[in-house]
Amino acid sequence: MSSRGDITDKGASGWRSSGGPSLPEVFRSVPVPASSVGLRRLAAFAGPGFLVAVGYMDPGNWATDLAGGSAFGYTLLSVILLSNLMAILLQSLAARLGIATGRDLASACRDAYSKPVAILLWVLCEIAIVACDLAEVIGTAIGLNLLFGLPLVWGVVLTALDVFVILALQKRGFRRLEAFVIGLLAIIAACFAYELFVSRPELAGIARGLVPTTEILTNPAMLYLAIGILGATVMPHNLYLHSAVVQTRDFVPTPEGKRDAAKWATIDTVVALMLALFVNAAILILAAAAFHTAGNTEVAEIQDAYNLLTPTLGAAMASTLFAVALLASGQNSTVTATLAGQVVMEGFLRLRLAPWFRRLITRGLAIIPAGIVAALYGESGTAKLLVLSQVILSLQLPFAVVPLVQFTSDRTKMGNLTSPYWLKLIAWLVTALIIGLNVKLLLDTAGMTGS
Repeated sequence: MSSRGDITDKGASGWRSSGGPSLPEVFRSVPVPASSVGLRRLAAFAGPGFLVAVGYMDPGNWATDLAGGSAFGYTLLSVILLSNLMAILLQSLAARLGIATGRDLASACRDAYSKPVAILLWVLCEIAIVACDLAEVIGTAIGLNLLFGLPLVWGVVLTALDVFVILALQKRGFRRLEAFVIGLLAIIAACFAYELFVSRPELAGIARGLVPTTEILTNPAMLYLAIGILGATVMPHNLYLHSAVVQTRDFVPTPEGKRDAAKWATIDTVVALMLALFVNAAILILAAAAFHTAGNTEVAEIQDAYNLLTPTLGAAMASTLFAVALLASGQNSTVTATLAGQVVMEGFLRLRLAPWFRRLITRGLAIIPAGIVAALYGESGTAKLLVLSQVILSLQLPFAVVPLVQFTSDRTKMGNLTSPYWLKLIAWLVTALIIGLNVKLLLDTAGMTGS
């Protein structure tokens, strides 16, 4: 029997209040056949992980990965690998939170904390969403410029129209939205598989790059890019989003049903984020193989990479497929930001706005600075703005991770899906690492400013 109408988790305790779910129009709208097993059951749960994986390969990742690969070769591959492992851990916890409690992370924060604290967390998350949207605006505008010659400023303005694409997809059902996202992800992956084939990277260099080095912490320029990669990979708003979209599945809300749903949601997360790892690593490997080894150590701008790929690699399609993947990435990331913005506003404020209105507000806040920078500084300004947006995301990350780890460690809230001791330990160590890296970045930045 469908449990779609049961919008509160009557079995959960330890919360001050309860309320309806975010994204109520798609809550438990995807059926999960009780008799399904194996791949058929995985197919029923597959989708939410790919939605959040979009944010792990958005245009912001391109800027930091290109800069890291061209400047330092394969060295920062270890940061991408570590960031992806952290992302798998944190996104799995977000999925468990949504399944166990019937609450997304934003609603959980609103119920658990005082109103001032909840408002502060909401503001910080909105800043993160705008930073993410900024990367999408710039990335899409650059993709349109590279493929069709559209000026950057006009490309930025044109991105406001993608709200209608999202609305059209949402009206067709959540499964159609997921299919659209997975289709674009497949295009991105195929493009970079070709890029890796023609770039012929050094396998020994890749292997060395996967091993962390202390130079990442001692070199301020390398640390800045490393934290940018962390911010581009582990995105705070994706934690809010994942905890909501796993609730689109109409699983049986019993302790056994929740445990089964959490298992399949974790598998979905791992598979989707391994695809994100491939794309992120491919961008950095491509930059290292095509530019760093040729002595082009300052290719930090997407436009420069596009212009240099075909002549450097000698492959006619290299630049075109690079731009196609970029445009697909920018369009895909729009879905993530749209849904995440809705989850955050509804969860923290219990405020429901029309999706098109909410989208235009967020996109407007991103278009204004992007348009100004594109008009005044052109390509170099947009490249720096992309990297800065990812560092801002990283600085916001602790404010989402700490509540997430706290909630999923609490048995009164999570029941039989409470994190076991070993998982709690790893989660808090990851949280400490994120906070520590952010503190070091701030101190180094303050020191450079002071000098």
